[in-house]
Amino acid sequence: MEEKKDGIHHLKFILLSLLGIGLFMIPIPIEGETTIPVAFLADQLLGLLGDFALLLVVILISIAAILSVIVYFISLSDPDKIKPDSFFGSLFRVNLFWTIVRVVAMVFVIFTYYNVGIEEIYSDVTGGMILNDLLVFLIAVFFVAGLLLPLLLNFGLLEFVGAILVKVMRPVFTVPGRSTVDNLASWIGDGTIGVLLTSKQYEDGYYTKREAAVIGTTFSVVSITFTIAVVRQVDLMHMFLPLYGTVAVAGFVAAIIMPRIPPLSRIPDTYIDENQKPLDESIPKNFNPFTWGYKQAVDRASQSPGLVGYLKAGVKNVLDMWIGVLPIVMAIGTLGVIVAEFTPFFTWIGTPFVPILEALQVPEAKAAAETLFVGFTDMFLPAIIIEGVASDMTRFIVAALSVTQLIYLSEVGGVLLASKVPVNFWQLLIIFLLRTVITLPIIIGIAHLIF
Repeated sequence: MEEKKDGIHHLKFILLSLLGIGLFMIPIPIEGETTIPVAFLADQLLGLLGDFALLLVVILISIAAILSVIVYFISLSDPDKIKPDSFFGSLFRVNLFWTIVRVVAMVFVIFTYYNVGIEEIYSDVTGGMILNDLLVFLIAVFFVAGLLLPLLLNFGLLEFVGAILVKVMRPVFTVPGRSTVDNLASWIGDGTIGVLLTSKQYEDGYYTKREAAVIGTTFSVVSITFTIAVVRQVDLMHMFLPLYGTVAVAGFVAAIIMPRIPPLSRIPDTYIDENQKPLDESIPKNFNPFTWGYKQAVDRASQSPGLVGYLKAGVKNVLDMWIGVLPIVMAIGTLGVIVAEFTPFFTWIGTPFVPILEALQVPEAKAAAETLFVGFTDMFLPAIIIEGVASDMTRFIVAALSVTQLIYLSEVGGVLLASKVPVNFWQLLIIFLLRTVITLPIIIGIAHLIF
């Protein structure tokens, strides 16, 4: 009987982990486009929802704002009435700043949905873009990914991969081996999925604050699919492989440097539970990395919840994402894009870099300089701004840089701020600037070799 149970645990690890890998990480061709099953399922869900998807976003953000305000005032009068770690409290009990952000998001999303109020908020290039192009997709992705994330988290895959790759990830990138799964989920799937996976791992006590911040800001890369969209926008599809290779090289260098310099290096190496002892990643003498990883994976699978527990975890994931993430992306993403579209702010801060780009022999340096920092608001904006430039080399540099900068408020940055990953707005801004400084010379150097 015991052997039968043990066999079931082996099968749970192998079959359910393979299913998770297949859903989140295996590219599939659909109607001439390459995607992953999770994204395909999200698209199918959007098709079923139709126009209701937009209204659902409005409803969810409004619920998040209204209930957060109510809970905030209840907590002021009676702090113990709604516990922060209760189901309801974890969704709606947030501090004053995030309560205000949720209210701002509600105002923005209502303005945008009904096309009323201030045009700069609801226009097609600001709130309209965030709501129609991003949030509608995120609501579907969060639903599908949230329900399916336990396949990656709960059945031993992370333990298995962690033991095998710890000797690579720890010395090179200063993070646990299990973070490889986060990286792959981002790279092949979507950066937001990687952030959500990292956040859940941090909440469950597998990453320290520093590790979670490093993984979330260094490895939650834009997916291959999104990169293709950027490359197509700048009309360089014929150069996709050298451009993506450039992104990989620059991203690799940044991933080595960033964890070793402030602000990431100064984030404390403590867990969400301050009293938790460091996780032991050593491999016992009578095991090798493979056998030890396999044993840990099977042990983890044996502790996994049944179907009801799985569904509870999945639904909690979905609600966390819907209530916690959607308002922040709407509020901060819209504000960022407004600054980019309707003010000369990013042109001003790019101007000092014109002589530097000229010294590095970048053609049309002024046009390139204008795009250097606008990617902080939305990753697609640099490609849109630069698409009319005649120089292939300049468009190549801007496209590659926009992908390697990684932190942009309209998606990954917004999701990071909304997650439990311990980084704030100013840290994200500094990380974005440092990534720009580190990767730009590498990208320009490779571009000179190619062109």
